Amino acid sequence: MAAEAEGGASPAELAQAAELSRVLSRLLPGLETDSKLGRRRALEALQHVLEETTGPSANPAAFQGPWARLLLPRLLRLLADPAEGCRALAVHLLDLGLRRAARPCDALPRLLPALTARLARPEPARPPLEACEELRLALVQLLGLTVRLGGVALAPHLDDAVRALRGALLDPFAAVRRESCECAAALARATPDHFHMQSESLISPLMHTISHQHWKVRVAVIEATGTVIQFGNGKSVDDVLSHFAQRLFDDVTQVRQAVTSVVGGWLLALRDRYSFFHKLIPLLLSSFNDEMPETRQLATSLWEKVGLQWQEENEADLKDKLDFASPPPPHYPQVSRPVLGCRELVFRNLSKILPAICHDITDWVVGTRVKSAQLLPVLLLHAEDHITQHLEIILRTLQRACADEEAAVVSSCTRSAELIGTFVSPEVFLKLILSMLKKTPSSSSLLILASVIRGCPRDALQPHLKVITTELAQAHVSQASENDVYLEHLLLCVQSLVSVCQEDCSMASLQLMEVLVTVKALSGATALGDKARETMESLAMVDNVPGSQDLYRKYMGPLLERLTASHSDWTAHSVELLQFCEVITQSGPAVGETLQHVVPTLRTCLQTTRDPHMCLKLFSILSSLLMRSKDTINSQGQFCVYLDTVVKDILMPNLQWRAGKTAAAIRTAAVSCLWALTSSDILSTKQVQDVQDALLPRVLATLEEDLQTARLISCRIINIFLKTSGDVIDPDKFIKIYPELLKRLDDVSNDVRMAAASALLTWLRCIQSADGKSYYQSSIQYLYRELLVHLDDPESAIQDAVLEVLKEGSMLFPDLLVRETEAVVHKHRSATYCEQLLQHVQATAAAQ
Repeated sequence: MAAEAEGGASPAELAQAAELSRVLSRLLPGLETDSKLGRRRALEALQHVLEETTGPSANPAAFQGPWARLLLPRLLRLLADPAEGCRALAVHLLDLGLRRAARPCDALPRLLPALTARLARPEPARPPLEACEELRLALVQLLGLTVRLGGVALAPHLDDAVRALRGALLDPFAAVRRESCECAAALARATPDHFHMQSESLISPLMHTISHQHWKVRVAVIEATGTVIQFGNGKSVDDVLSHFAQRLFDDVTQVRQAVTSVVGGWLLALRDRYSFFHKLIPLLLSSFNDEMPETRQLATSLWEKVGLQWQEENEADLKDKLDFASPPPPHYPQVSRPVLGCRELVFRNLSKILPAICHDITDWVVGTRVKSAQLLPVLLLHAEDHITQHLEIILRTLQRACADEEAAVVSSCTRSAELIGTFVSPEVFLKLILSMLKKTPSSSSLLILASVIRGCPRDALQPHLKVITTELAQAHVSQASENDVYLEHLLLCVQSLVSVCQEDCSMASLQLMEVLVTVKALSGATALGDKARETMESLAMVDNVPGSQDLYRKYMGPLLERLTASHSDWTAHSVELLQFCEVITQSGPAVGETLQHVVPTLRTCLQTTRDPHMCLKLFSILSSLLMRSKDTINSQGQFCVYLDTVVKDILMPNLQWRAGKTAAAIRTAAVSCLWALTSSDILSTKQVQDVQDALLPRVLATLEEDLQTARLISCRIINIFLKTSGDVIDPDKFIKIYPELLKRLDDVSNDVRMAAASALLTWLRCIQSADGKSYYQSSIQYLYRELLVHLDDPESAIQDAVLEVLKEGSMLFPDLLVRETEAVVHKHRSATYCEQLLQHVQATAAAQ
């Protein structure tokens, strides 16, 4: 070919070629010398000559002959020179020669095998022949130049080029890998008609490099893979999909953008794209939730182009849908609706995509679960009402995924459930969700129900409101678990119903109240309980009543009827007990309107044979109600109708002494309840006297209790009894009181001793108002004698209290008190108190 070319050359070209040949012939022998320095000097001289002949006036045709005959063969041999510097100069001269030659393609048969020999790996585990990283980079750059200059002429030499690239793509030097990726992409574009026969052999080294530590290498690999498959064998898509999916988790934005761009390009231009739609669509749509706005925007733009292109390609099939476009459903989310082509693409491939998502959404890797969960609402937004035919598998998947520990997974799943509520008829999704609740109530099922309700239009949900609330109020649902998450999701269902249905909820307020009462009862005084109270206020608002207490008043009767139906079987752990306690403590004045339910329930549950822990809880609640009787249990003034039941059937049996600490605790609770009853203004004087007649012996017995609280409260109750007794008390019963109180002056608790002293003071005043003082003289004398002993008490407060009692008692028999005092005054350590007492008696006598 060189001879033919020279035969048609002009005289000037022949002269330039001859001159160049003479110059080269003079320098080329230096390349064969054994001296490394000699070869290097010869190469430097050749470099000087070539650089001079590559100026603007240089003639490529004149350069072609000497280059091909004289210089190229020798430079190729020098690629294996033992001296690194010589090899580097040889590569540089080859680069200059290829750029200068008129027909660079003529060098391909000799150049490509030489490059392959230096870059290819003889075996996968062995390094390439070229040991220098910089030289391997220069060789790959030279290969890239060859590809650009050779173009289609590279087709016969594809095997050599691919072998060289396979080795370079696995090179330890990151720059070599990047350059190799660019070269592979260029080779694919240069030989589009032949590249598919060799493209598959590049996939393996590319996928080995796709996880390289340098992000620029990863980007280059992704872009090169896109081009290699675009112009090569489309079947290789299956081999790279998993690797591309992993790169969507890359920390570097540019890597994720590269994946998005390549996948979008395949969906637009890949020859076999229709066969891979169901595999490529999830990758592109996954970028809709990328953390970077640029990546999201890129994915949205590419996806719209894909949809419009597919819509144009299938215009005949979509004619009716295009001509009679359906409007978006009411209650459509506040986002832009995808074009028809995008929606159809998702719908037609959804059956192939869903199984993979449903599998990955429960994967052990957190990132995979998050990505899968984020992709699901994107698909459902495109599928719209076509979700219905896949609803069962979607709901099963959401039920598992909503129990995930990752908040991002749960958030995406609730978004998916909201879209189900938007696009699917409530009759369809409620049938499946409520059956899930009936079979196995779980927090995830409740969360799904709350979410679909939130996404459903009000008018579509209204006919099913009663069914939903009835199911939620069932014990097997509302009382299935005391777990905070379960209760929170149960509350979320009520909040969603109130928020969506508004005034329509009035038809189901009773059932919703039952659920709220259950949540408050089981959650206690926590943030969740506060949320339940806020929801109760919202329910009252949509039910057209001022507040939650008015809501209780409206539904108190039916609510208590349902709750107390099983009260004979309650224990301390019964949910119904907790609900009952919640209702009567939070309903305010409404509890006074339903005493016909409350008192019989308390009477049954406070029998001595019932669970002691339950009794303690109920006594505590009853005490708190009695302390605020006007605002609670006696708001209608009807409590006195049930007073006999409370005293004889509730308090009296529980004040009876029984062995054991538990029985003592219950007696203390009963005494506390009696104190609340007698100290409040709920009873008249006559009613207090009736209570005293029934309970005084039991209260006197509790003065001997081991618990200080019981003794203290008993003293106070006796004090009240004495203050209200007047002169109606039986003297035989009256005279039995003071010895018991006197014993309490020796109590270990100063509070009890002070309370006993106060009660004794009241007892003495009762005698002053009685007619037969003489009946009590011997008892009073004994009391004087005992009280004088306590004037020596080490506690000054007790001494003062006893002195006040004696002063009060001096009004009865002053002479008797003087004799008793003078008899012991010389024995007292605190004679001052005795002197004060004597002075008081004398002053009183003088005044009289």
